[in-house]
Amino acid sequence: MGSINLKPARGPESGGEYNREERAMLLRLAHEAIEASLNGSELDFNPPTEHLAELRGAFTSLHLHGHLRGCVGYITPACPLWRTVAETAAAAAFDDARFFPVTPEEAKELRIEISVLSPQFPIAPEEVIVGQHGLIITDGVRRGLLLPQVPVELGWDREMFLEQTCCKAGLPPNAWKLGAQIEAFTAEVFGE
Repeated sequence: MGSINLKPARGPESGGEYNREERAMLLRLAHEAIEASLNGSELDFNPPTEHLAELRGAFTSLHLHGHLRGCVGYITPACPLWRTVAETAAAAAFDDARFFPVTPEEAKELRIEISVLSPQFPIAPEEVIVGQHGLIITDGVRRGLLLPQVPVELGWDREMFLEQTCCKAGLPPNAWKLGAQIEAFTAEVFGE
């Protein structure tokens, strides 16, 4: 794998909870996880730093020629960030049901974006800030999540963001007005 060309981090912590070197290591790890899955080889899941060993939720998004090619993540921290990124990168490449598995040829051209999540917290609809908050809307067993960058990329306002998160959960668009639980989180987003 060659050098990683980093895009600037986005989000409220864009000043950097993760420094440039850590972001490059995580992006390189995501590529290596995809390659290891393609080759049937094993990865070293020992984090190189204590910071990357912290339990954190994260999503890994794959892009091919400017289009989404897969996105998988863990909302709540289940394992060290290092392992979370490796597992979500491989899952985004091969297990995202919206897409066919990534081919070896495509793997060489993938651009990766990682969103490291804060803990989630309850939020009132009027407190949601587009571009700062990601949303989780839950009603019964249905749950939908959209990352903070999604409404910005699609030009949505707050109400559309709430409605589309409901739709992602398989709920009516107005479920957020009818008692569905609304939670938010922030994310440090960085990529190639």
